[in-house]
Amino acid sequence: MLSPRAPAQSLEMANQVTHSSEKPETILTHGGRNPADHFGFVNTPVYRGSTVLFPTLDAIEGRTQPYGYGRTGNPSTTDVEAVVTALEGAAGTRLAPSGLSAITTALMSVVGSGDDILVTDSAYEPTRNVCNTVLGRMGVSTRYYDPRIGAGIADLIGPDTKAVFVESPGSLTFEIQDLPAIADAAHKVGAKVLIDNSWATPLYFKPLELGADMVIHAGTKMFVGHSDAMSGTISANAATFEQLAATHRAMGICAAPDEAYLIARGLRTLSIRMQEHRRRALDIASWLEGQDGVAAVLHPALESHPDNALFRRDFSGSGSLFSVLLEPAPREAVAALVDNMRVFGMGYSWGGYESLILPTKPGRVRTAVPWVAEGNLLRLHIGFEDVDDLKADLSDGLERYRAARAG
Repeated sequence: MLSPRAPAQSLEMANQVTHSSEKPETILTHGGRNPADHFGFVNTPVYRGSTVLFPTLDAIEGRTQPYGYGRTGNPSTTDVEAVVTALEGAAGTRLAPSGLSAITTALMSVVGSGDDILVTDSAYEPTRNVCNTVLGRMGVSTRYYDPRIGAGIADLIGPDTKAVFVESPGSLTFEIQDLPAIADAAHKVGAKVLIDNSWATPLYFKPLELGADMVIHAGTKMFVGHSDAMSGTISANAATFEQLAATHRAMGICAAPDEAYLIARGLRTLSIRMQEHRRRALDIASWLEGQDGVAAVLHPALESHPDNALFRRDFSGSGSLFSVLLEPAPREAVAALVDNMRVFGMGYSWGGYESLILPTKPGRVRTAVPWVAEGNLLRLHIGFEDVDDLKADLSDGLERYRAARAG
């Protein structure tokens, strides 16, 4: 089974495991666990601590221990990193305290003052915010591009472009990006490609195999799976990992051991949960396409989606999240729908057991390709409630929406 460390390893090498030939479900079940290291206990304990003692001067000067200080890792964190590394087929992984922290750390590891980055116009809004504020103050310029640009991104890449940020699909509008074409264009000028893979997870999408240099997850969502912990992960290929690890360490980015334990717990059931999320979300998305008042359903796995061919080429499965565009109606109609849901909750994030509904306004932030679709966009996360109950809740909500619209 996977072993994330050996007693003589330095911390920098702690989670650079040999890629296992085992299948993802076996990795998820057994990866990152070493019961013999913990008196036979099946799960890695929560290692809370800051100070680590060294037995000799040689040990402290030679950095021969796998762990030297709480901020730079412990078995709770490196065991999780080992699992994600194996799933992604990466050279190594680093944990961060949130998905946004992971995005920021990844970006800062590849850009500096005077550099230029290209970011998909469909990116998670906090990604845009950190680019427009923190990175801007550092002297890094950000330009936003059409998520469907594909190989055409070569026309935007300039001599100062050091990174291209991809999110496929976009977490509000669900465009699928042509990652191999984008990576090919970027690598021709030495730019790195970073991608947010939170939606499909490494079970259904393998960005490093398609040319990405770094893969980022809001582990808060599918990895944790219980809506009770914040986390982020960054996995990198061999050419980029040392640069990432050095930046992660220099910035003092660290994940709490209690959170790492909850990530490890969530990862054990990731495959089973993803299968159910996928099945239920596709069922409801297909059903919604036939409902009165629905203008479009934005789910890449549906044949009606404009990027379905790209999805089928690059993905082996789909996630829990999609959007539904309703025919135009005033705000009162949206309130009538969402304020009276019985099963769906209204809140941010996704990935937990509970289904969520969230009104969104992508037009507020889009700049490269203005969002011009008429109507109200609702984002749905499909959890594990009975599908008929979810459909009944949505059906009643759509009836309220239509009534308010007509009134």
